[in-house]
Amino acid sequence: MIKKHIPNCITSLNIISGVLAVFFALYGELTLSVIAIFCGAIFDFCDGLIARALKAYSDIGKELDSLADMITFGFAPGALMFAILQISLDGAVASPKELISSEYLGFYLCSLFIPVFSGLRLAKFNVDTRQSESFIGMPTPANAIFWSSLALMRVGNTSMDLSLIFNPWVIILLGIVTSLLLVSEIPMFSFKFKTLSLKENKLRFSFLIAVIVLIGVFGILGIAFSILLYVFLSVLQYFLHRK
Repeated sequence: MIKKHIPNCITSLNIISGVLAVFFALYGELTLSVIAIFCGAIFDFCDGLIARALKAYSDIGKELDSLADMITFGFAPGALMFAILQISLDGAVASPKELISSEYLGFYLCSLFIPVFSGLRLAKFNVDTRQSESFIGMPTPANAIFWSSLALMRVGNTSMDLSLIFNPWVIILLGIVTSLLLVSEIPMFSFKFKTLSLKENKLRFSFLIAVIVLIGVFGILGIAFSILLYVFLSVLQYFLHRK
């Protein structure tokens, strides 16, 4: 039946979005790259939703979804970090020939941490039975959103002094920290609402309100702050439950 292929077609659109995001990032078109990543996130949300609605589950769909996430939320944010470093150090995205001879090549290679650890994160998720209700470690879409916000700040016009954030050493440190968060053992809450009950979703509703406030106050920078808040609230919830 045709309907059983619909979710996989939507997942394929996620793959296309991820590939385009990588292409755009490597050519220095960071805004277009971010748009492609967000399109991929929409397709990633819709494929599972439609699969449940049509009852069109399949093992191929599950594997295809993981492969799509690797491109859109693993490879693409790594390409964004790569482009951000090039713009910060050289002022523009260099050609492959210029890149190899660049004195900053070691800096650029640090962007490989994100795809590698994203792959480890997704492989771990596929075999970890503990992650049916929540996440263990930061989900790859959250990491992709974080780097997308940094990319938009890098190319956007802002009255804020962001020279500290876009110091190459700070970018590399952020790349290492976010990569380690991907494979950490820190439980992080899921955004999936099983019901609209305020009592059962108090943390999720509080987080959504905080996100709106942060974006309203800080603009694009508020998106990055929202991901940091997500990690903080997850860690706080973890220790409160332990107590």
